[in-house]
Amino acid sequence: MAAYSIYTDEELAALVAGADHMAFSELFNRYSSLLYIHAYKKLKERETAKDMVQEVLAMLWIKRTQLNGQNNVGGYLYTALRNKIFDYLSHQQVASKHVASLQEFMRKGTVLTDHLVREKQLIEIIEREIAALPPRMREIFELSRKEQLSHKEIAERLAISELTVKDQVKKAIKILKPRIGLAIAMLYFVS
Repeated sequence: MAAYSIYTDEELAALVAGADHMAFSELFNRYSSLLYIHAYKKLKERETAKDMVQEVLAMLWIKRTQLNGQNNVGGYLYTALRNKIFDYLSHQQVASKHVASLQEFMRKGTVLTDHLVREKQLIEIIEREIAALPPRMREIFELSRKEQLSHKEIAERLAISELTVKDQVKKAIKILKPRIGLAIAMLYFVS
């Protein structure tokens, strides 16, 4: 191994291109620590920096046939590492944006789902309370609120006075208001 330490990077690259394992070991020993320090300064993550250096040096062996005539092995390795770091950081940025987006979607989705469930429950409560009104009062109230008929139109349709319609709607509201108010309070503030 000592004999390889006297070779220049260019000479070692030529030997590595010829599949010389000892020449590769020499390049590995020359650059692994330096590449690690560079990667760690950029990433601040020990294991990720180690992994990247390993990948870059492994790629050096895999692409060894392309090294023949490489004048600047150090520059080649630093460029490969720099590109790997950029790719990693870019991927991390994209991943964190996706996570943030997903978390926001889930938060909004939960709020929306919760709102829809409560709205459905509230409609059921209102329908149940309206159904519990006396039959004639319920009929007048439903014509007023659901079909949007005026008091005069209801009176004509049912052959009763407008005053009776007005009185029945007022009584229905007086009965429904506290019951529905209590239901809303239980639904939104107790849950």
